[in-house]
Amino acid sequence: MSAGARRPAALFLDMIAAERGASANTLAAYGRDIEDYEEFLATEGVGPLEADTPAIRAYLAELSARGLAAASIARRLSALRQYHRFLYVENHRGDDPSAVLEGPRRTRPLPKVLSQEDVTALIDTAHARAGEAGLSVGEAARRARVACFVELLYATGLRVSELAALPASAASAKGDAIIVRGKGNKERLVPLGEAAKVAMRAYREAQARAMSAKPAEKAPRTGKAGEGGRWLFPSAAASGHITRQQVALDLKDLAVAAGLDPATLSPHVLRHAFASHLLAHGAELRIVQTLLGHTDISTTQIYTHVLDERLKSLVRDLHPFGDTGGD
Repeated sequence: MSAGARRPAALFLDMIAAERGASANTLAAYGRDIEDYEEFLATEGVGPLEADTPAIRAYLAELSARGLAAASIARRLSALRQYHRFLYVENHRGDDPSAVLEGPRRTRPLPKVLSQEDVTALIDTAHARAGEAGLSVGEAARRARVACFVELLYATGLRVSELAALPASAASAKGDAIIVRGKGNKERLVPLGEAAKVAMRAYREAQARAMSAKPAEKAPRTGKAGEGGRWLFPSAAASGHITRQQVALDLKDLAVAAGLDPATLSPHVLRHAFASHLLAHGAELRIVQTLLGHTDISTTQIYTHVLDERLKSLVRDLHPFGDTGGD
């Protein structure tokens, strides 16, 4: 490729470095994408200043033929749009052939959802393990903490980051809701059921017994927060509260004890279960959106797949011909 053919690409990379503060990795990725695109154009006998919309479509078809995923093709097209927009705005060419192109439709995978029976098994197992006789005070506190995790995640739909950073004051909330600080530092009110409140109190009592026990039986270090400190789930981590990774590990351990595949359980799966089960029982999508802290309802709409069976049941049970089996 000649120096002249590469010059527009070099100018574009200079622009995104200077005006957008693009990192070295971002510049390298854009550079690879544009170089690949221009090499394809060269086989067609044109350059980026002459390429038309069909040429770009042919390149996207080539990417698909190579086996690239829809998400990867969409990312390449985004880079090409920005490149051609730059060429047009900077008067290197008189049009933008990429402006009319749409990227490949990217399907979002359906979230993994536990059945209500599975959630019940998890909760029952967690409480049974926490109440076993003969446990050290440290182990009893750990198991009470896991029971608290499950009750809170399923009762509230919290993100794992929100759960980990709950303040200690959440356990002594007087009302039926707590204030949670979520993404973008936005606060929202999250309702609490009685089971979640009882689980928090039981965990705090178990934690207090562990903290006051003799050193040999103490629970793992609780960091600077300690009993009565800032966090509901204190730890020796740099943040002062438990890590998201530890919550996930504790839940996988619980899944094994409950006879479930640990690969199917994570904090986010319990969040999915919270939303899906609410919708399945008739909750409005906008309400679920608010409870989850989603800014855009399209994010919440991924859960509507659970309504399919409910809608089918409604037609089967309520339609006058629903049970005839006719066409």
